[in-house]
Amino acid sequence: MAFFVSLVSRWRAASRTALACLAIASACALPAGTLPLVGAEVAQAATAVPAGNRNKRQPKIPFASARRTAAGKSSYDAKFDRVVAVLRRDTSLIRNIKKVSKRYKIDPVHMLGAIVGEHTYNYDSLDSAQSYYIKALAYTGVRIEFSLGGEHVLDFVKRPQFDRCNKGKKDSNTLWSCYQRSWQSHFRGKAVDGTRFPNKNFNEAFFQPLFAGQSFGLGQLSPLTVLKMSDQVASTSGFSKLTARDAQAIYRAAMDPNKSLHYMAAVLRDAINAYRTVGGVDISGNPGLTATLYNLGDPWARASQYRRRKAAGKARWPSENYYGWLVNSRLDVLKSLL
Repeated sequence: MAFFVSLVSRWRAASRTALACLAIASACALPAGTLPLVGAEVAQAATAVPAGNRNKRQPKIPFASARRTAAGKSSYDAKFDRVVAVLRRDTSLIRNIKKVSKRYKIDPVHMLGAIVGEHTYNYDSLDSAQSYYIKALAYTGVRIEFSLGGEHVLDFVKRPQFDRCNKGKKDSNTLWSCYQRSWQSHFRGKAVDGTRFPNKNFNEAFFQPLFAGQSFGLGQLSPLTVLKMSDQVASTSGFSKLTARDAQAIYRAAMDPNKSLHYMAAVLRDAINAYRTVGGVDISGNPGLTATLYNLGDPWARASQYRRRKAAGKARWPSENYYGWLVNSRLDVLKSLL
């Protein structure tokens, strides 16, 4: 009886949290472990987004992507065809994608969309999943530390500007998202206590100790994204929780396909949860939208922005960017891989 009362109490608390998010359209994240308890209730309030693209033509592709593609003497179509060919050959990877997708309760085409989008626009090419495993091994023994000016990120976030983030128990996604916003508000490009801080985002400032690039592996995950998804992956897949003190483990999680697929799936699951909970829409049937959010990041804040635009009559449905537009326009090709 006591167990039943406790379960009902948790369900009611989780429901109040979800409804509060809907009411104020804030970029809030539910506490770890509560989403399954309110999923059915929230799903009833969420309207399914129609399949396909909202834009008749592909939105403008960023110059940085065009420059990378031109430097490689390639084209977007050629890069798309190449990554699809690699995926078609790698039946073991496809099986693993299906297995991981099932665990996170998403259609595997969402993961294919993220992989194809990254390797069409944000990376040179994909030779094989195994090549990423080999690269992951190359980091073994290399000293890596997430710091700025010699100060480790976990020491930096003890400053008073982060007090709101550090109060109470938070899951990793909520905590690191809070750190990210506080850095943006209080430190980025500003002088604080006589020190001028770089005009860089949180990830660029603290999580690029070795390379100019911001993301790694099959899913082109940033170290910060991996840290955010640590609790979700630990609870869903049973992996050990990650800490910023162990940069090696974070790079391995991003680089090793056997691990990175789980973090990719968590990112996509989180985007679907955000738009269902805050935006009131179900994007799980539109891989172009999940690919867009995978590309842009910060889905809870974006879901909040969408809800405000919808309430003001400025938007009916969420819209895909150039990256997601490609995924939706080639969906038949991606589905053929499964």
